[in-house]
Amino acid sequence: MSDHEPPPTESNAAAANPKSKREESSFFVFLLKLALVVIIFRSFIFSPFSIPSESMLPTLENGDQLLAAKWPYGFSKNSFPLLPGRYFAAPPKRGDIVIFKHPIDNTDYIKRAIGLPGDTVEMRDGVLILNGTPVPKVPEKNFVIRVSPNTTCNPFSDIITLPDGVAACSYRQFRETLPSGVSYNVLDFGRFPQDNFGPVTVPDGTFFAMGDNRDNSEDSRFSAEVGGGVGMVPQSNLVGRATIMMWSSDGSTVWYEPWTWFTATRWSRIGEQL
Repeated sequence: MSDHEPPPTESNAAAANPKSKREESSFFVFLLKLALVVIIFRSFIFSPFSIPSESMLPTLENGDQLLAAKWPYGFSKNSFPLLPGRYFAAPPKRGDIVIFKHPIDNTDYIKRAIGLPGDTVEMRDGVLILNGTPVPKVPEKNFVIRVSPNTTCNPFSDIITLPDGVAACSYRQFRETLPSGVSYNVLDFGRFPQDNFGPVTVPDGTFFAMGDNRDNSEDSRFSAEVGGGVGMVPQSNLVGRATIMMWSSDGSTVWYEPWTWFTATRWSRIGEQL
């Protein structure tokens, strides 16, 4: 008879090592806590959004990735699908860059809040008029953006060549300042039908949204329809307020060419407050 005991089986080893079970349990609890933190963060604090179009040029560019604050306008099913109502509801401020659900197709849109309940909104020859008073529109130096996979020149822009030989789009740019003092730049391609609109009064519980790219934005100047205008946007459709630029790419990244991960990045835009 051998003096040596047989080696412990895997089950015997686990039983003899309660520390291993505690470590496995602790790791599982850690994963659950991490998932809960991520869900709470994305649903109620900040959530990332990508910009897929040029309707908010020059403020936002196609390929921008930003963080939106979820709490300024309250919480609803747009923040967390299981919420039955809207809590801590608050209206946007004039000039806020807001993310909201389209009133018909429920897709995410991003525009600037221009008119609040009771406001009269009008446009005459491309000049925004709020409550009967024209909003100052001051010419600025042309907005120039490089041509890239994420940026093509509108037919109404000028195409120029930059010193490094790259083609770029050049747009007429103006500075608007709302009565509240909020100031931002807008683009204007010239005379378009939407340059004359209204007057309309913003109903209770809604807001009037406009894109900064005034002649390339289907917004509250257009009736709500799938994939198009948004009409008067219900405040209950608000998702969040754009706050800070997290990342921006011109779209030229090739995943198997690591150096393009850096050359495609618009470094100057990262960290920009909105």
